[in-house]
Amino acid sequence: MSDKYGPNALWADIGERQINEETTVSLENFKTSEVNYRIALFNVATNGGRYLKTLIYNLASELSPTHWTALRNVRNRDVGDPVSVRYNGETVDLDYVRAVRDLEFISAGVDVDAFRILEIGAGYGRTCHTILSNHDIAEYWILDLAKTLDLSRRYLSTVLDDELFAKVRFVAVDDIDVLDSQQFDLCVNIDSLAEMDVDTVQAYLALIDAQCRYFYVNNPVGKYMDKTLDGHARGEEAIALALSPGLLTDVIDIHDNGAVEAHSRKFVAAYRPGGGWRCVSDAWSRPFSHYWQALYRSET
Repeated sequence: MSDKYGPNALWADIGERQINEETTVSLENFKTSEVNYRIALFNVATNGGRYLKTLIYNLASELSPTHWTALRNVRNRDVGDPVSVRYNGETVDLDYVRAVRDLEFISAGVDVDAFRILEIGAGYGRTCHTILSNHDIAEYWILDLAKTLDLSRRYLSTVLDDELFAKVRFVAVDDIDVLDSQQFDLCVNIDSLAEMDVDTVQAYLALIDAQCRYFYVNNPVGKYMDKTLDGHARGEEAIALALSPGLLTDVIDIHDNGAVEAHSRKFVAAYRPGGGWRCVSDAWSRPFSHYWQALYRSET
């Protein structure tokens, strides 16, 4: 055989080290071994950034013209050096793809222009940034832990102009009594009620029941114990702590759509703020398999 058909230096080394009689003697686990990581699949343990960018790229390819308009309205998204891709000439990151999708879901059920909005647990403020950049909001109140509130205040003061930033009110949970005399058109919670103790969640739902007209929630439908997802890198004690908070503590296979959809009915029932509320709409919240979203309206 002519030498020109033989392996180059790279593949000669791969054959010597990773794909040989010893490593391929058994087929039992080869698809999650270095064998397959060299010939078909990027190693999930060392290629997290590659997979994240691939996810963002594919999500960007599916954005509608409405999504793109909303995204372009949100200026200064690059503050903080997010992991991002370029698509249609725009920098796109996962946080703001999720934010414009959340906004689309909310807007399909209610027009938020002129609304007074309360967000419980805003993180660094991506949802506030997105909503204020796309709608004429009267006021946007953020209720959060003091340290996280410091972050969102600094971030939003950087990315918003003075006029929009003046609409934001920051309230630490220790000062929650400030809200007693307030009424809101919409309350928003994304990815934090599931991490709170049951008594705390119920207290927030009671607040929403008494002081809000609409409620948008986006959280997991349950817990999981799949070690292949993160190797339980934070330790077994941290895993145990993560399993107990929230209203929905069933451990499920979060990559079984049947299990997720079945538990979504529990999600809709659990996050209903009170007897006088109706679920306007609910759906899977892409891209994470086990996240669900719902919009409720007070009928009283």
